[in-house]
Amino acid sequence: MSPSSIQGAGSGEPSLVHPITPDPELLETAAGTLRMLAEPTRLQLLWHLSNGPKTVTELTSLSGAPRTVVSQHLAKLRLSKLVDTRKDGRHIIYSLHDGHLIRLIRETMNHADHLMTGEPAHG
Repeated sequence: MSPSSIQGAGSGEPSLVHPITPDPELLETAAGTLRMLAEPTRLQLLWHLSNGPKTVTELTSLSGAPRTVVSQHLAKLRLSKLVDTRKDGRHIIYSLHDGHLIRLIRETMNHADHLMTGEPAHG
């Protein structure tokens, strides 16, 4: 990984770390993302999508939630730009928008696991 991919802006490459100052608009956007994660069914759907793209049928089966509920949550996630869609024949395939979101979901679930199991915090 080149230093510019870590550093961010202006390199022309995606970056893992962005040198930013959280202004009100950025804080509201970040809070909106966290609000979308704050609902257990949506978080579960995002967790499944963190392991790769899925159809509504696959997500319904994995989550155990009714198809209408899964579809409603996916619509909210799509409008919030947290998931992307593509057509494959008659199926719509859902995927997470980017690697930042994948890492956020995985870290959120790992943090919750630590809280529940009492595993020591990482340094």
